[in-house]
Amino acid sequence: MLVQTLQFLIRTISDLFVLVLLLRFYLQVARIPFRHPLAQFVMACTNWLVLPVRRVLPSVRGYDSATIACAWLASLLAIVAILLLGPMPYSFASPHNWLMLTLLAVLTLFSQSLYLLMGAVLVQAIMSWVNPYNGLAPILSALTRPFLAPFARARVGGVDLSPLVLLLIVQVILMLPVRVLEGTFLSQLQLAL
Repeated sequence: MLVQTLQFLIRTISDLFVLVLLLRFYLQVARIPFRHPLAQFVMACTNWLVLPVRRVLPSVRGYDSATIACAWLASLLAIVAILLLGPMPYSFASPHNWLMLTLLAVLTLFSQSLYLLMGAVLVQAIMSWVNPYNGLAPILSALTRPFLAPFARARVGGVDLSPLVLLLIVQVILMLPVRVLEGTFLSQLQLAL
């Protein structure tokens, strides 16, 4: 029972931290001004890790590679910690296992990005009904606009259904390819002899 509780805490804390790091990355990609309270919160939560890494790992083509590297590293460390607490004795000396763990961490970043997109779309849709002039609306619009644009014609009787279409597509991606790849990577891990 204690092991499952520790695994749950590690997964939850690491997932939240990875989400904040990814939000920092996507806010920079969308060129959101960092004067907004949400952006300031994200910066305050992640500066302690990103700024030292940025001295070593510069931006690549204008993208903040230090933030992505920190998110990937946090994901990798969480996966390793969860596996170490698990009942199966995996071999961490095997290069094959480290390749699978690296790919699993990249897959985790991808799925966390999809969850972040889903959350932004849901909050944006709810805010459009409740308070469309909220200060968070331009940020959410900048984050979701590129993904909602292909479905802009999904209107029925003046109601924009593009968020619903996007959410369905993201759910299908999370259910099929992401879960299959995750299971494949985990099954490829070699046990310690």
